[in-house]
Amino acid sequence: MAAGGKETTVRRRRGRLPRFLIVAAVLLALAGGGTYFWRYLNGYESTDDAQVDGHINEVSGRIAGNVIEVRAEDEQFVKAGDVLVRLDPKDYEVALAKAEADLSDAEAALESSRTDIPIVTTNTASQLKTARSSRADAAALLRASERHLNAAQDRLESSQAQVREAEANYQKASDDVTRYKLLVDKNEIPRQQYDTAVSAAAAAVAALDARKASVREAGQNIEVAQSGVEQANQRIAQAEASIESALTAPKQVAVSESRAKSALAQVAEKKALVDQAKLSLSYCTIVASVTGIVGKKTVELGQNIIPGEQLMAVVPLDDIWVTANFKETQLARMKAGQTVRITVDANGRTYTGRIVAVGGASGSRFSVLPPENATGNYVKVVQRIPVRINFDAGQNKDHRLRPGMSVGPTVSLE
Repeated sequence: MAAGGKETTVRRRRGRLPRFLIVAAVLLALAGGGTYFWRYLNGYESTDDAQVDGHINEVSGRIAGNVIEVRAEDEQFVKAGDVLVRLDPKDYEVALAKAEADLSDAEAALESSRTDIPIVTTNTASQLKTARSSRADAAALLRASERHLNAAQDRLESSQAQVREAEANYQKASDDVTRYKLLVDKNEIPRQQYDTAVSAAAAAVAALDARKASVREAGQNIEVAQSGVEQANQRIAQAEASIESALTAPKQVAVSESRAKSALAQVAEKKALVDQAKLSLSYCTIVASVTGIVGKKTVELGQNIIPGEQLMAVVPLDDIWVTANFKETQLARMKAGQTVRITVDANGRTYTGRIVAVGGASGSRFSVLPPENATGNYVKVVQRIPVRINFDAGQNKDHRLRPGMSVGPTVSLE
């Protein structure tokens, strides 16, 4: 009995050993799996607060006008440069024609002002030369007139002396006639002597008249000479005035050059107005700035638009990314360059990408009414920070992704 009991105990011990090993193996497997699962979960961060993001390019008019053609509709695919809207160009064509006419007028004025510069220079130089020559001629005439005046005055003085001499001779002859008349009446002298005295008196009268005529002639010559002197002085004054006027040639040239500069500035201004008119005319054709899908179309045929009025929007599908709002507690190990798996709710596909940057502030700080925590009513709430994730190249060739789609990014923190 004793021997049989020992054998039974040994068999029981041998049966328990495999079960222990199995349990130990299962426990080890569970521990290893749990550790792996824990490490796996600790190596990733994900959020469901994420969406596809992209640019929305608004299309607006740069000038006021009436819409005469609309070439795009909502959900239509357009390429950069495609015509979307046309405005009536008639008013701007008229404005361009007027600006070009004003430019032609300004250019003509500039050409005229430029031509005036050499003409003024030549004229003033010729005027100065002529004025100096006239002054020299007037000075020579003045000297000649002064000599003639001096000669006339000498002749006048000589004639006046001769008149005085003739008057004395006449007085003597007259006195002789009177005296001889008394004597001849008394027969104290011969009649012949008396007749000779009468003849001498007549000759003295004639000589006196001749000398007075010479005096009058000399007086006339003096008047003529004085007139010549006055005329010569006037010519000299005129010549000097002309010289002074000609000496202002540099100022006149400067004035002409200033006019030319002003005309040149006017031409530049008119050219700018022409360019502005051409720009305004070109703005009558509104084109797509990017390739994408049209949306938010509000423009209609015949509508009068104003500058800056939004007409439609174009969404480019080649430049999209993901904006994921992670909790601030998830950002400890998150950094740029980490790989991301992105699951898109709309099509169930999984895309890959990389973190580009973490936002500069939480979403609440960018809100219209950010929270004011200085009131003392502060309640700590876990904030979310936007993280930008770019898709790897070549994953959206079919343009299935659209801004606003909900996605689920999972970031690998390794």
